[in-house]
Amino acid sequence: MHIHILGICGTFMGGLAVLAKAAGHRVTGCDAQVYPPMSTQLQSLGIELVEGYGAEQVGLSPDVFVIGNVVSRGNPLMEAILDQGHAFVSGPEWLEQHILPSCRVIAVAGTHGKTTTSSLVSWLLEAAGLEPGFLIGGVPANFGVSARLPRGWVKTGVAREQRPWFVIEADEYDTAFFDKRSKFVHYHPEILLLNNLEYDHADIFCDLEAIMTQFHHLVRTVPSSGMIVFNAQEANLKTVLARGCWTPQVSFGRGANWSLSETDGMGQLTLLEGEKVQGETHHWPLLGEHNRMNALGAVLVAQHAGVPVAVGMRALERFSGVRRRLEIKGVVRGITVYDDFAHHPTAIATTLAGLRQGMTSQQHLHVLLEPRSNTMKMGVWSSQLAQSLELADRVYGYSFQLGWDLKATLQSLGARAQVFEQLPSLVHAVAHEAHSGDVVVAMSNGSFGGVHEALLTALRERS
Repeated sequence: MHIHILGICGTFMGGLAVLAKAAGHRVTGCDAQVYPPMSTQLQSLGIELVEGYGAEQVGLSPDVFVIGNVVSRGNPLMEAILDQGHAFVSGPEWLEQHILPSCRVIAVAGTHGKTTTSSLVSWLLEAAGLEPGFLIGGVPANFGVSARLPRGWVKTGVAREQRPWFVIEADEYDTAFFDKRSKFVHYHPEILLLNNLEYDHADIFCDLEAIMTQFHHLVRTVPSSGMIVFNAQEANLKTVLARGCWTPQVSFGRGANWSLSETDGMGQLTLLEGEKVQGETHHWPLLGEHNRMNALGAVLVAQHAGVPVAVGMRALERFSGVRRRLEIKGVVRGITVYDDFAHHPTAIATTLAGLRQGMTSQQHLHVLLEPRSNTMKMGVWSSQLAQSLELADRVYGYSFQLGWDLKATLQSLGARAQVFEQLPSLVHAVAHEAHSGDVVVAMSNGSFGGVHEALLTALRERS
């Protein structure tokens, strides 16, 4: 089959392209901005890329056009596809039809932590020799790629219990302009992990109830022979499950049977079932309570996929993290610079709490913030933003093309907060205020204009 992917350089669609190519299909694609690293990764696999959405691409005559959710009506190529009656499907639908039926699916859903937890589950299965497939919205350092087919994958004819595992980051964002359901309703998982649930994606969902309805639809797709693992500390998840659940459940966290404790903040984790120790680590590389919850959920999911909890716990010691999730970009003059994807007040606050846990009282925490997500640009979280940054010693906001007053929003932080409209001015300020031992974290779900390398260069050149 020849598929032509519209929006191929997005994380999900790029991963789908990798899977389709590995499954033996001819893959071509286009995007408005075809550039590294996704473009070079795809081209190295023999995937032909076209810049832009020109209507002439219908002349490629694929068997089907696969449409990313970045595409909307008015797109020249999409209009030509519709006018000429060509076959088209969404990315999640194509995955549902051509890859997932030959797998046992593990889906990881939630407002925060999906990428890290999906990476953790994939790594625990890998460490146990199960060689899973995966499609993740980031690049786990243990694998170096965001997607791959599982060992033993074949197109058809394998009984369910003999199929390989496939881990997918289950996104609640909409599927395509012609399918406004969440992507995750297409995945039909056997094991579902529910991490948390808050209001987000204000450009798609009118309120929290609308998101909870989509999560309810997801729960309805899990078979009674499967398993749902959920965070018992999240009231919204309990509300979703109370609306109807036909699948066995395992809960974790405070008030649940499974919990995870850390000794003196030194990365020594103990897994408890009730009061009984079931596994331990001598070293855990990730910071913060939120990452411990991610790890706990991952260990329990892996257990139901056949990985003993003691084996899973020891495998945590060798987890190398995920790019852009508190990824260290460099250390210059004793100043550590991190890149982080956090763009929701809860994620910002929990990430900063994790960083603070590993810092002394003499170290200062500098936060560079780009409100870039659609929800942030709409100002939905402006009233909660300052509170989420309370643990920062210095905040440097970037308000380029922002439609609301970031300076006023951060006013309660007083002299700790500065707002910049020009990135070089922001970099200059940070480079001259940070000192040896300090920690700098840049938070954005975009590239932040390459601020990380600009800052590292400025620190090296500082007199």
